[in-house]
Amino acid sequence: MNNITVTTPAAKLTFEIDQGHVRLTTFNSNDLSQAPEDVKEHLQIAEVQITGRNFHHKGVSFVDTNPGRDLTYVRHTTTETPNGQQLAIVQEDAEQTLQVTSYFRLYNQSAIVRSWTQVENIGSEDLGIEYVSSLAVSGLNQAQDLTGNYAEDNVLYVPNNDWTAEAQWKHQTLKDAGLDYWVDGEKNQASTKRISVTNNSSWSCSEYSPNGILTNTQTGQTAVWQIENNGAWHYELTDIGRGNVLALRLSGPEEFDNHWWKNLAAGETFTTVPVAFGQLMGDFEDALDEMTKYRRLIRRENADNQSLAVIFNDYMNGLAGDPTTDKEIPLIDAAHKVGCEYFVIDCGWYAPGYWWDSVGEWQPSAERFPGGIEKLIQYIRDQGMTPGLWLELEVVGIKSPLAKKLPDDWFFMRHGKRVIDADRYHLDFTNPAVREFADGVIKRLVEDYGVGYIKMDYNITTGIGTDRHADSVGDGLLQHNRAYLKWLDAIFAKYPDLVIENCGSGGMRHDYAMLQRHSIQSMTDQTDYVRNGNIAAVGASVVAPEQCAIWSYPLQDGDDEEVVFNMINAMLLRIHQSGYLNKVKGHRLELVAEGIRAYKSYRHLIPTGLPIWPEGLTQLDAPWYSYGFRNGQDIYLAVWRGVGEATDHSVSLEKYGEIAQVEQVYPQQDTATRYEARNHELTVHFPQEKMARLYHVTLK
Repeated sequence: MNNITVTTPAAKLTFEIDQGHVRLTTFNSNDLSQAPEDVKEHLQIAEVQITGRNFHHKGVSFVDTNPGRDLTYVRHTTTETPNGQQLAIVQEDAEQTLQVTSYFRLYNQSAIVRSWTQVENIGSEDLGIEYVSSLAVSGLNQAQDLTGNYAEDNVLYVPNNDWTAEAQWKHQTLKDAGLDYWVDGEKNQASTKRISVTNNSSWSCSEYSPNGILTNTQTGQTAVWQIENNGAWHYELTDIGRGNVLALRLSGPEEFDNHWWKNLAAGETFTTVPVAFGQLMGDFEDALDEMTKYRRLIRRENADNQSLAVIFNDYMNGLAGDPTTDKEIPLIDAAHKVGCEYFVIDCGWYAPGYWWDSVGEWQPSAERFPGGIEKLIQYIRDQGMTPGLWLELEVVGIKSPLAKKLPDDWFFMRHGKRVIDADRYHLDFTNPAVREFADGVIKRLVEDYGVGYIKMDYNITTGIGTDRHADSVGDGLLQHNRAYLKWLDAIFAKYPDLVIENCGSGGMRHDYAMLQRHSIQSMTDQTDYVRNGNIAAVGASVVAPEQCAIWSYPLQDGDDEEVVFNMINAMLLRIHQSGYLNKVKGHRLELVAEGIRAYKSYRHLIPTGLPIWPEGLTQLDAPWYSYGFRNGQDIYLAVWRGVGEATDHSVSLEKYGEIAQVEQVYPQQDTATRYEARNHELTVHFPQEKMARLYHVTLK
């Protein structure tokens, strides 16, 4: 028996090679090296199912695939990287037709490991690929107690998404989720049940964020993961062997759930989407800390994530898609007055009236901007702000003049017809002509109009994919997803200072295929400012805080507390200021300016701080909730009161240390609320509903 071990200061992997079979026995704190052989034989590192090969299990889960479970070791290489190690383990099937390479990327600064798989047809005949895991890991949270009841001891956290209800984590035991653990001596058997979380279509977060957390209440271990694809993906939890080993399988699209199938000709290779996974001793927050560090490590280096500029966007509770020069000038003046640094003209700038089903040419409307949009953009620059424009580049409206001129091979197609979603066709970026067209639009906005910021929106989906030049509709979707990412990489290489906001009807595409490239994510389109606070309080669980943009949109006829609540929603993340600021008068407008000034005094700490959730990952409509970030001995903590009867609320900070001092950061002048700090606890008194305050806590 031989071992492969690769370590960094933050992560460790050990693999045993026994009679040619590779087993992952140690993943950070989860050490299964002393497990019995009947457990170890199910610790395979890759799952691959080829069409026409015999499945080795009952049910539809992706364990004991063929040739996945029978692959044998060929070789491995370990490579030093600038901030860690990369391991590649090559295996081969018994028929010597397929070579499978499992990649593991370890970092010096995070316990999270990145993983992906490459398969190569080394035979002489085509192979049909139905499933390839990006990561196969078994024995989760079991190192301390292999005989424990994993169904009752493990709590699964799944982040549900809805348009205007993003990152809503729901948790339950594996037993409550339907996976039962059965112990009966030698009669144990694996489940046919799987707990599966799947996304189809091109909104990668249409129903779930591509993340998960599993915490063992008995062993104190936590596993955390994310899938990095801007389209379809799948993960599942089940058991393996005699039902005594918990198994997790992470992948991009596959045939059974995602309509993906790939014909791999002799000599061809296919590489899965990357995923991230970590095991550690600690709770959900400790796991998300490591994931936050990892998200920062894989992200494209950019100035925006260091400066955290304040952005004004004219849409929310504002112009709502009806911009004109006359309407924008007062907003530009007001945004400049309160301290905004970017000014973004949102949708509608390209059409004189209703535009939803006619978009696609992206030419400015002369009726909206007499004298040209360039004149208005220059006015924004003259006020010391960087100008921006809204764009939805992947679609063409069914009534756009372009729609009739362009051939079908520009668009997603199924069964000989163009795919239509919400009165739009969807462009296929695998077509070089589409990418050339997109290049031209960006060039015009940046070089001719002088735009420094683009809000890239995405309001429709592709369905299950396209069958044009593809082995399956899911294959067509994945090819498009990857072509779009390559196009995006080229745009950032050409315009490195350009900021492109990632938006998908708010947060419907906040995956880290996109966010390792984009510096900023529009997290939600929620229009109720109290619910917007609920989403703000959990946004950093799925998006790094310095990338997570939250609206602040003071109402025209609100009161001071409504303005304060709106501002605090965004003040620990990225500020997307909006609203009719030119109609918000007097002290209420000064409260907006005060909030932005306060934000600028500590925003430099956010990119290196780690998010904290002293009261857990709270839900929409919670009567009280809190969120903060910690940087050294400093904690910046927001506390919100939603709708509920209690006027007093305590937040325990015991996990982080003893409180030395508390000061209220915002608002500075406050006779309505009060707070008190004792030892590890902050207690606040908010006398009415819909109030929020921001505190700076210094720890001893």
